[in-house]
Amino acid sequence: MCARFLERFFKPAPHIVESPPPPSISHGPGVGVPEYRVKPYFIVASVEMGNTTTKCILTGTNLETGRSYVINKTVTMSRDVRAPKPGETIFGATLDGTELTRESVTELVRDTLIQCHNEAHLSIKDDLDFVVRSTGVVAAMDSPDQVGDFVIALANGCLEAGVPPRKMTPPMSIDNLPPKLRQFSFADKVVFVGAVAGVVPPVGCTGVEMVANEMEGELAMAGIKEGAKWTAVDFRNPCISIDFGTTLDGRITSDVARDDPNPFAQTTGNFCGLAGAIPDAIVRGTRLVSDQTGTALDLFGDHSIKGAFGGRKRSVVEEYVDRCHEHIDIRIVPTDRTRFGRVPVCADMADKSGVALIGCDSGVNGSGMPDLEAIGRDIHEKHGVAMLTEVVDRVCARMALRLIDVAVERGMVPPNSSIGFTGRAAISGRKPEYIIEGITERNLYDTPNDHLVFVDDGLARGAALMGRCMNSLGKPKAPLGGVRGGPCIMSRRIKIGK
Repeated sequence: MCARFLERFFKPAPHIVESPPPPSISHGPGVGVPEYRVKPYFIVASVEMGNTTTKCILTGTNLETGRSYVINKTVTMSRDVRAPKPGETIFGATLDGTELTRESVTELVRDTLIQCHNEAHLSIKDDLDFVVRSTGVVAAMDSPDQVGDFVIALANGCLEAGVPPRKMTPPMSIDNLPPKLRQFSFADKVVFVGAVAGVVPPVGCTGVEMVANEMEGELAMAGIKEGAKWTAVDFRNPCISIDFGTTLDGRITSDVARDDPNPFAQTTGNFCGLAGAIPDAIVRGTRLVSDQTGTALDLFGDHSIKGAFGGRKRSVVEEYVDRCHEHIDIRIVPTDRTRFGRVPVCADMADKSGVALIGCDSGVNGSGMPDLEAIGRDIHEKHGVAMLTEVVDRVCARMALRLIDVAVERGMVPPNSSIGFTGRAAISGRKPEYIIEGITERNLYDTPNDHLVFVDDGLARGAALMGRCMNSLGKPKAPLGGVRGGPCIMSRRIKIGK
């Protein structure tokens, strides 16, 4: 009883991984030299254009240790993209209605990429090793394959910034790698088969992607695996990764027998729909931010905080959370839906392929957002910003837990699994604390904190890891592939290559 009593006051802190800067090497008194200037580093630019932000994040992986660091981060608001010019074709829009053309996206990506390198005093031509592009802007597209147009615009932006094409594709052989990377690459021993961090991507019976932001889900999963290396959590298969950006993405991977000749896990589940867009709607109702393009990020920021909200109004908070969740739809996406949470999906193909497509929506394709705005306005007028903050954190935490509940109902959360979160709507504020409380209450694990991790900049970390996978820059002593508690899968991959 005493131990249980103490647990109420000394709860284990959630594993929250924030992006560390690269260490410096000092040769005596004076300013140190960044380690990536001296030691062998694999530098990757992650170019992401989402519904809320457009980022270029430079990550550097120390090839001797396998640790990744954020060298520089340039973030702009996607709503600030220039307006379409006469004669340009509008091919999509962000969730807040900002119209996009191939030319405007190309220019924004080019300028952000150049600015990021200039701030870090790095050369795109000489210092950059690889570029990975991704997008979450899928709301105004009619089908998953239309994301290809957007990716082309991202690629054009990279090319205009001066990125050589060879730095955006896997090398054909180890001889095509720069000399500094060859001694760390296993490209002469293994074949890149498309698996990133030991997981094979899902492909429908016709080869069509099942959800428009499939690549974001892949990067988020890889990024959480990399981020978990900074903690005691062994975040390897089977695992659940959830990215709570403006839109929702992520994956569920299968378990793999330790002696299975095929060491790669299968993707058994995908997440899609709305995520950060839901707290954005609640906040827009307050009129403290723009009623068209305002976000919760504008009001609360993106950092986690510790502490407790006053218990006197806990019942009021729960009442508002319940009201919000009456307008939040979380379930397996019905097979007749071609869009869920405004994200294009192939739900029928996912069903035929045995992949659980778990979606989050408000009403039907965001039709319930005005109701959430009204609740946000009511909270702010009657109780103020402190109450609003608490309600938003509780709403987001319950969204995360409901997604996990659907996976549990499908038998996709075994005792040896791990759960990872990234994205502003899951790792900011007190959300991690409330999520781990909910997981503990569900008795999914004996020691829940050993199975949960929250990672900042998941997509950028995933881009760095994808670049490493494409170039076969593995680290057998600190494996990312394989199963929880198991050995590195390199030997089995070499056998497959032969």
